Formats: sequence, C-alpha cells, structure tokens
Amino acid sequence: MPPRMTLAMVQTGPRRLERRDLPIPSVTDDTAILRIEACGICGSDYEQYEGVLRTPFPSIPGHEPLGIIEAIGDAAARRWRVDVGDRVCVETMLACLSCETCRAGRYHLCDRRQIYSYIPLSQAPGLWGAYAQYMYLAPNSIVHRIDKSLPPEIAVMFNPLGAGFRWAVEVPNTQVGDTVLILGPGQRGLSSVVAARHAGAKTIIVTGLAADAKKLEVARALGADHTIDVENEDARRRVNEISNGRGVDVVVDVTSYATQPVRGALDYVRRGGTIVLAGVKGGRPVPDFISDIIVMKEITIKGAIGVLSSGYRKAIELIERRQIPLALMHTHDFQLEDADRAIRTLARQVEGEESIHSCLFPPA
Repeated sequence: MPPRMTLAMVQTGPRRLERRDLPIPSVTDDTAILRIEACGICGSDYEQYEGVLRTPFPSIPGHEPLGIIEAIGDAAARRWRVDVGDRVCVETMLACLSCETCRAGRYHLCDRRQIYSYIPLSQAPGLWGAYAQYMYLAPNSIVHRIDKSLPPEIAVMFNPLGAGFRWAVEVPNTQVGDTVLILGPGQRGLSSVVAARHAGAKTIIVTGLAADAKKLEVARALGADHTIDVENEDARRRVNEISNGRGVDVVVDVTSYATQPVRGALDYVRRGGTIVLAGVKGGRPVPDFISDIIVMKEITIKGAIGVLSSGYRKAIELIERRQIPLALMHTHDFQLEDADRAIRTLARQVEGEESIHSCLFPPA
C-alpha cells in the first residue's frame, strides 16, 4: 500500500515550481494509485512552465508517467487488466469515452477532454501529474502494461515514440517506399525517424539548425538517410536533389515556435503529398503562407495533437523488442526536486548543456 503523503513539485505560477507534501487518497473500486518510476519531459513541459499554455495554477505538471501500480480497485483492475505490482505507461488524455467523438475512436478530441498535468490541485484528489512520487489514476484513464526489466529511462520513451508513430505514420498514412521529411530533430523528430523507418519509408530526411549537429548525428544513427543544416545549406535545393526533383511524399513539422518550416513545407512536398503540422507556434501567424500553392499542388495538410492507443501500443512493442538503440536519444537524468533545471536544460537555458530526451526520477 502507498504511504499517506507524497512529495510533489507543484507549479504555482509561470516559472515557479515548489516542493509540497500532499495527501494520497484511498483507492475506490474504479481508481488506482501509481508509484512513479520516471516522468519524461518534452517541449510541452517548457510551455507549461513558461505559462504559455495558460494551464491552471497550482497544479502538478508531468504528462508522461511510467510507474508501478501501488493500489487498485477491483473494477479498475478488471478494466485495465493490470494489478498491484504491474508496470504501466499512462496515456496523457482523459476523455469521457462515451460521447460520439470518443465512440468513433477520436477520444483525443473529446469536448470534455482533460489532460494529465493540466488539472488543478483544487480538483480532487489533486494528484493529476507525474512530477511526484505518487499519482492518482482516474476511472477514465488508459494504461498499457510494459516490461518491468526495461531501464525506466528507456521504457518512459513510450510517449515520444508513440507520437512518432501517430504523427509520422498514422496521420499521413505513410506507405512502404515513401520519402519522408522531418522538420526538427528533437525527441519527437527522432522518434518520427524511428517510426517512419519501421513503417517502411524508403528515404528519410531530417532538418535542423547548426546547433542541432549532435541531434542530426543521432538522427542518422536511428535511420535517417540524409540530414540538412538549414542555416548552412539550401534546404529546398537539397530536398530537390534527394527526391530527384519530385518532392517528398510526407512532411512532418515538429519544430516549436518556428514558423518558417511551415512555409518551407509547401515547397518540399510533392504534388498530391501530405504535410503534418504537429509543432505548435505559440499562436504566431506564418508569414508568406501562399494558399495557391496548396491548391495547385493539391496538398493535404493535417494537424496532429496527442497520441492514440494504437500509437502507444506500437511504441511499447518496439521498445520491448530492444532492437533500436533508443539510448542514443536519452541524454539526462534529473532528480524530481531538480525539475526546474531539467526544464531549463531542455529549453537550452543552461549553459553548456544540450538535452534531447530527459526524465525526472522521484525519490524512492
């Protein structure tokens, strides 16, 4: 059984995280308590930290939980097919699972959707994020069992890798033999490389900045055929050369805040090709976005948010095979109480530190 209290890092405002001891609720028939092993960190954590997402305060961040079921109600155990002692990955989205949208399989777009880590402490029982030792699992949670023998820093990659499968494969319907261009070599860009290669893409290209040299090196090690430094190379010319003048079948934009890649995607994609926009731009408009190009090339543009169970399952299966050197992506481990530094490291705000994938480890 879990203890009565848990350590948690609570966000009380933009760029403010404070340590608190919070009560752990008793489980009911359809809920559970998760002991956190590791919590992954991504760009959304930085946006929440900065206050860009306008999430409620105070709240516990952390939407990539990996952990052990510490206590569980009988109904929850039957529904999730897990029990005390099982290691699970927890999906980010909390949907109603009963509306028309959810029943159609698009539960990530549920009108009543909530998201772990974006729910305030004032909503009982308060433990809605994984920047903590223990976390509450609501009745409408979706969890996936994962091999307990995997290192936690690798197992917790289920989230970015799941995004790679959804954004680079499922949403654009990537086919065997396709040429895929991935804009941005962060952890989700690199995960898109792995997913596109697994799906049978013939040629994979990744773009990045000069400062991304190490990430581009990792991209090649994970399966990218070509990488482009957009600050020192003519990206349009390179893509044209690599694709023999045809353009690419699929463009996946996972860059954050930068708007130029969206405009560039119109030039990179072939006639009849698909562009997936998965990197948020903080509400910024895209300059020189010429809609006539979309019309004349009959381009399909799709937005992508979140991951569905199919993407998570594919990610977990691939992780459990242990055939991909995913450890190349993992660069940093942080203790829970160093969450502030972990987020700033990811955002390149700590001098001399370059993070790709990192995670928080709570005290035992």
